[in-house]
Amino acid sequence: MAHIIVVGNEKGGSGKSTTSMHVATALVRMGHSVGALDLDLRQRTFGRYVENRRTYCETHDVKLPMPDYHDLPDVDRAKLKPGENVYDHRLSAAVATLEPDNDFILIDCPGSHTRLSQVAHSLADTLITPLNDSFVDFDLLAHMDPDSGKILSPSVYSEMVWNARQLRAQAGLPSIDWVVVRNRLAAQRMHNKEKMEQALNALSKRIGFRIAPGFGERVIFRELFPRGLTLLDLRDVGVKGQMNISNVAARQELRELMKALNLPGVSVNF
Repeated sequence: MAHIIVVGNEKGGSGKSTTSMHVATALVRMGHSVGALDLDLRQRTFGRYVENRRTYCETHDVKLPMPDYHDLPDVDRAKLKPGENVYDHRLSAAVATLEPDNDFILIDCPGSHTRLSQVAHSLADTLITPLNDSFVDFDLLAHMDPDSGKILSPSVYSEMVWNARQLRAQAGLPSIDWVVVRNRLAAQRMHNKEKMEQALNALSKRIGFRIAPGFGERVIFRELFPRGLTLLDLRDVGVKGQMNISNVAARQELRELMKALNLPGVSVNF
């Protein structure tokens, strides 16, 4: 069976689609087959990223590693039984289509709570939650006392992950390997950065996730999206002037992230 990777966070702007595209294409580059779905049916940022990549390849007559991206199929509502949810069937049908031919299925979730996102989390073997290095984003995981720094209670998103874990346990499936990825880390050792690190370490022990390094704040990511490119493509497409020190460092960040995910059968070799 394909290993299902879900990229989820109920807050927009945390780098979910950038993370999704880089993880998916990195896996393909390393020789793995990857199916991909975007559950944000309105914005479709991940889907647009893949479409931009296809257009770039056709326009420039180049061939780049690419995940097998699918839109959710339509379902005949007339065939549903009373109480059945059409979105459940659309997601199940998409996963069933991708599973036989892929080692991994990567699912990018919207930055809000939806039925599709909720169901996708219960399918996750690995859950990646990109998180900006800010207490605004931390509040999505837990409520914290501002004076003492004490964690008061898990927040809405953590509760959804807990519910997904319960559903998997009831079905006899392995527990979700939850990885919180710290994005937009400042280069300097600042007070807020240290407080975030302490708070995340304490929370990880309480609600059960691992912490992985993510991407720094870099202009290159905004420049890559319109062309559908990733950091690993720059040398292949002959983009001049892009492999500066900052972008070499970003490539190393991707390498460290892929190692930290510890996905089954994956040996990071780029």
